[in-house]
Amino acid sequence: MKKTIVTCFLLFNCVIAWTQNANIPTFGTDGTLEIATWNIEHFPKNDQNTIDSVSQIIKALDIDIISFQEIDDTVSFKQMINNLPDYQYYFKSQWYGGLAYIYKTDVIQINDFYEIYTTSPYWSPFPRSPLVMDINFMGQNIIVINNHFKCCGNGILDLNNSGDEESRRYIASNLLKEYVDNHFTDKKVLVVGDLNDNIAESESNNVFINIINDNQNYLFADMEIAQGDKSDWSYPTWPSHLDHILITNELFVDFHNDNSEIKTIKIDQYLTNGWNEYDYNISDHRLVAIKLKLESTSNSDFLTNDELLKIYPNPATSILNFRLNNLTKNSRIEIYNSMGQLVKLINIQKNQANLTLQLDSFDTGIYIVKLHTGNNTELTKRIVILKQ
Repeated sequence: MKKTIVTCFLLFNCVIAWTQNANIPTFGTDGTLEIATWNIEHFPKNDQNTIDSVSQIIKALDIDIISFQEIDDTVSFKQMINNLPDYQYYFKSQWYGGLAYIYKTDVIQINDFYEIYTTSPYWSPFPRSPLVMDINFMGQNIIVINNHFKCCGNGILDLNNSGDEESRRYIASNLLKEYVDNHFTDKKVLVVGDLNDNIAESESNNVFINIINDNQNYLFADMEIAQGDKSDWSYPTWPSHLDHILITNELFVDFHNDNSEIKTIKIDQYLTNGWNEYDYNISDHRLVAIKLKLESTSNSDFLTNDELLKIYPNPATSILNFRLNNLTKNSRIEIYNSMGQLVKLINIQKNQANLTLQLDSFDTGIYIVKLHTGNNTELTKRIVILKQ
């Protein structure tokens, strides 16, 4: 008994030293929208140590929105937010393992919070009702849907068994897709949370397969993490990657902007005792965070005269329009696919103002458009083509 008490005391001291001195790199930047998902594992996992440590982590990361899962003590959660004057919080359900958001009040304008799939027919696929956050950021409307799917299972998807854990997650993922399809047409939507399954496994047992196959409308932004080295996975104890960020096609261009990124934030690397200390005092899950440099896609923006080249719509399906400004010499547009191969060369006459390109020969994907002017100016833009 004495040995256990001494061990806990040493860990307590270690956490206090870390929260004061750890050099955690900032993830947030001015002009970008950052959203993280974090299963905080029965918050507060280690009482005041957890409250103090998590508040220090949030301050250091400077992320605009964090969606939490497993808030067990809402009083302690409010206490943590009191240490964060730049943030406000929201949670709907105040029962065991609830979902919550925190957000920076100076950059996030709240339109609404609400739960979906709340009635008894949906309690099996959604043991916690998804929590929707409707916001404006820098004049753009964004929808975030926070989730915590049913855990566990044997890794085999059995659609003939409604009580099978994989089957429950399969139903939940398809219900979310249906909701977004029906309610958020043309909206920028992120579905985030501890979805408790692998997005990179084989098709026969992949509970997200219908979302993954609809790649014209949806993309798991963290797919490369799931397919990559296990050291970057969000749940090292198993190990597995369970915490995901799904985006709709209205965000594809934003996500592929050079200033956007997604990563697993490994706070444990900055602790004296590494993962053991993080797991003991904070959580058994790491954060997964996305940073988005949002590009305006309204047609009015494409008709201003302050740039050499405007491209719309983006994403495009059948045609691509180019608005050209102040080209005093003959110029050219080069279009490259994601492999860096030149797929289209367009010669432009001086003073030409408009150009329309038919996309019949293009495949779905990300493309780079380069404008070379006769004045030796080069301009590069990214576009997304989504074939019907």
